[in-house]
Amino acid sequence: MHVRRIVDLSVPLSESTQVYPGDPVPRIEPAATVEADGFNLLSLRLGSQTGTHVDAPYHFRADGARIDEMDLSLFAGEGVVIDVTGLAPRARITWEAIAPAAGRLGPGVIVLLHTAWPARYGTPAYFDHPFLDADACRRMLDLGVRTFLLDFPNIDETPDAAHPGEGFPAHRLIAAAGGAIGENLRGFELIDFTPFVSCLPLRLAGADGAPVRAVAMDLAPPVR
Repeated sequence: MHVRRIVDLSVPLSESTQVYPGDPVPRIEPAATVEADGFNLLSLRLGSQTGTHVDAPYHFRADGARIDEMDLSLFAGEGVVIDVTGLAPRARITWEAIAPAAGRLGPGVIVLLHTAWPARYGTPAYFDHPFLDADACRRMLDLGVRTFLLDFPNIDETPDAAHPGEGFPAHRLIAAAGGAIGENLRGFELIDFTPFVSCLPLRLAGADGAPVRAVAMDLAPPVR
């Protein structure tokens, strides 16, 4: 078996990376340079959920698994892209939108919710994203899905002064099931094959989440 193609699903990580309101702004600066020290080295300061990242259950449950305690099989497996493009800002992603793909969902499957919202990345409109309805989330969990990857910044509605939100129900449901949520992905429109998805997190000890380099791979079967 070999990899025929890799699609990068990650946003660049830099000081201009857009962060969730209130999260730490990344600081990336030289700690050493070839000119001064004979080698290049960066100093990084960033939040555990900066850029493309995954959440652990501990993000919303004090008794939930930390990112370094999670089964790594949650972060690699067959992906199913569910096209929910064309939704209005802050629209719910309902079960009716998910149902056509229900026959492909099950244990070990990684769901990729494709909204095309990365077109708004870097603007305030990025946080007016669609969000997963709690009933739709519950139904996918009932089918055995435990990993949800999003091309938007929050599986629940991002609250602001005009939109208080609902208390992050999808986060809480997935955390209670021991699942994982990946946010701020992109490039789902480039996946025109059945993907093997990898979104392995950094092994941050005791953390609520961690940045990832998420990719979708087109794997060729072994030649016999």
